[in-house]
Amino acid sequence: MPDGAIILKSRVPLQGADRCIGDWLEKWARQTPDVIFLAERASVDAPWTTVTYGEALRKVRGAAAWILAQDLSAQRPLAILSDNSIDHALFSLAAMHAGVPAASISPAYSLMSKDFDKLKSMIALIEPGAIYVASTTQFAAALAAIAPLHTAVIVTGEVRSADALPFRVVAAARPGEAVDTAFAAITPDTIAKFLFTSGSTGTPKAVINTHKMLTASQAAKAQVWPFLERDKPVILDWLPWSHTFGANHNFNLVLRNGGTLYIDGGKPAPGLFATSLANLRSVVPSIYFNVPRGFDMLIAALREDSALRQRFFTDVKVVFYAGAALPQNLWDALEELSIETVGRAIPMVSAWGSTETAPLATDCHFQAQRSGNIGVPVPGTELKLVPNGDKLEVRVRGPNVTPGYWKAPEQTANAFDSDGFYMIGDAMAFADPDRPELGLFFDGRVSEDFKLTSGTWVSVGTLRVAGIAALAPLAQDIVVTGHDADEVRFLVFPNVAACRALAKLPDDAGLAEVLGHDAVRAAVARGLSQLKEASGGASSAHATRALLMTEPPSVDDGEITDKGYINQRAVLSRRDSETARLNAGAPRDWIGCGR
Repeated sequence: MPDGAIILKSRVPLQGADRCIGDWLEKWARQTPDVIFLAERASVDAPWTTVTYGEALRKVRGAAAWILAQDLSAQRPLAILSDNSIDHALFSLAAMHAGVPAASISPAYSLMSKDFDKLKSMIALIEPGAIYVASTTQFAAALAAIAPLHTAVIVTGEVRSADALPFRVVAAARPGEAVDTAFAAITPDTIAKFLFTSGSTGTPKAVINTHKMLTASQAAKAQVWPFLERDKPVILDWLPWSHTFGANHNFNLVLRNGGTLYIDGGKPAPGLFATSLANLRSVVPSIYFNVPRGFDMLIAALREDSALRQRFFTDVKVVFYAGAALPQNLWDALEELSIETVGRAIPMVSAWGSTETAPLATDCHFQAQRSGNIGVPVPGTELKLVPNGDKLEVRVRGPNVTPGYWKAPEQTANAFDSDGFYMIGDAMAFADPDRPELGLFFDGRVSEDFKLTSGTWVSVGTLRVAGIAALAPLAQDIVVTGHDADEVRFLVFPNVAACRALAKLPDDAGLAEVLGHDAVRAAVARGLSQLKEASGGASSAHATRALLMTEPPSVDDGEITDKGYINQRAVLSRRDSETARLNAGAPRDWIGCGR
């Protein structure tokens, strides 16, 4: 283009996107009514509770009749505050079957927040006509906080409740002609759901997701992963449906292709990953999805459990990571374990997109040579790579892209350029500029990168991943700092369990004792020195100091999402005192190269 921008798109046109996601459920309820669609269990010792496609459609149509009787609409949508569950899925599908948007809101805003401010702002924005919670007792404080802001009917997953209507009663409603009429009236442009962005500062935005966005995304996925239509996917997944990765990518992948989803009640967090491992021993999926933190914890478990390792690498056909770049040390570890166990490297792939792109914009549907390759544009999607300093800022256009933000015309207008490309704010780099078919690498957030006083740009995304790998396994995550300074420095959220193990301290040892232990400080110093050596001493490619954080990231302040993603900007804006200690504190506060 005249301004130096590069347009990338697939040579293969998008084929056969369906009218709405309800067409998928109707199809499989007719063709394979007895196949298990969803499964969950109350504990690792309990049997799996299942619902087939035939049963799911009956309950969805019943709940859709109730939704229509309550006069729900885009102006009075369904809000779901709870974790993934069968009831959550069926209620959400019922709303969409009736042409009503569903809004799954991260449970963290209800269960981990202290002030409920973000939850209040979300409820005030969408003005729901019905709100679902798994338990009125568990969500009592959140429900009380938002009570003045809505007139919604409260629905619960409990069998009996004095405070809410049980979902089993909702699903038992008799569907009639009104459901058929509402379902037939759905068009590709009908709003299917509202998904909230994490919100680095201020109020999270409600991203409009139309049926066209969701079906186009899955149609493209089927074209780049043609085996999905041949071998129906079986997945075991914890990723939350309040986010586009878990909902629009993983859940819809199962539904679109008539597969089976086992809902994992665990997640990659201390005390919860044991549940994921127990579920993985019960059901080994054909495709394994996770975020980098999950793979870090999985690798440790696979090393210790030979039986699980054998089943995992035998039964899993594809490993998929997304949400953040997988540190190369974790990629190498998975590959080595796979070769050692079954004599071949397990395929490891990724993709890229956002809440606003439903989410699939690029897909690495080939085996990359190293971690971080997010592939090429999927059919139907165009990328515009715009020179921005020494980077290429990426923008997206296609049927998978949102029409905008709910009740936010100014934010919507500011999100698109004059050619209609969504300005996502990410940067990309070619694996090989002469061979674009070899894929792209995520090159950080344009707004996060900064300059040192030398004028040298620091690529935050690239350095963060390199830092985590250099400090493995002691760094759970890293925030990069050094704007307008002479050197780069790290704020490190530590993997406390790994630090405690290295220090050989008992479980009741205090955090200060663990993080201040000589063995831990020496290991961090070695990691910083190794990173400096690997960078050739380049000031922008290594950190001279690191501070181990004693306070975990805050949900209320937007520092972390329930998927475990750290928000760089939110952390830096909140932790001035830690940054000051890192920059000017005594050497005992921070750890330096070789210290």
